[in-house]
Amino acid sequence: MTTTLGLPEPVRACLFDLDGVLTQTATVHAAAWKETFDAFLARRDGPGFRPFDAVADYDEYVDGRPRADGVRSFLASRGITLPEGDDDDPPESDTVHGIGNRKNTLVLQKIKEMGVDAYPGSVRYVHAARDAGLRRAVVSSSANCHDVLIAAGIDDLFEVRIDGVVAAERHLPGKPHPDTFLAAARELGVAASEAAVFEDALAGMEAGRAGNFGFVVGVDRVGQADALRRHGADTVVQDLAELLGGTA
Repeated sequence: MTTTLGLPEPVRACLFDLDGVLTQTATVHAAAWKETFDAFLARRDGPGFRPFDAVADYDEYVDGRPRADGVRSFLASRGITLPEGDDDDPPESDTVHGIGNRKNTLVLQKIKEMGVDAYPGSVRYVHAARDAGLRRAVVSSSANCHDVLIAAGIDDLFEVRIDGVVAAERHLPGKPHPDTFLAAARELGVAASEAAVFEDALAGMEAGRAGNFGFVVGVDRVGQADALRRHGADTVVQDLAELLGGTA
């Protein structure tokens, strides 16, 4: 049985990813990753380097993961190992943290230049969830989550925010581990079985499945519906407004 929000009756809380689910920033992140990795690979391998694929590589190795995990994951796919470095490594350093910091510098520049837009259908859905009395949290790997929410004008719609900053402070492993989602559910006072996860990343699907959440909604912005289902989605939509019709 589903509610008018397309969720099973036991669900009392909604846990939303940020980039690609609430805000139109996933393409900005993908572009920043591509610029970062291509510059590194060009220095390392020369003109014949194999570039970072902003769709396939982004989806498989970095989307939804904490920044340093994304660096490690992609480099491992190319058989590359780098020193970890330190959190404050300069962006030009060829270390895991240096590359991650270069990506963050680029994404902040792009957000400043381009601004941040929320998906209208997602905003409608979150308003409907609030009106229906459902608890609401944002769960993001991004350390820039709070700034993005404010820039998009939707910060006031959520009661809890578990982002990259909070995860680092609490030593919570990021997606595909379920810990950040579980932390959000705890803060909202609900069991995992009473919470729905809304994610567009394959790592987020795995986190939802690993945490035994009551419902996992895959948001397909890039034509990967089958992959989202394989990785744990109970249902897949292209826009959250599709759920407002009362069916999942």
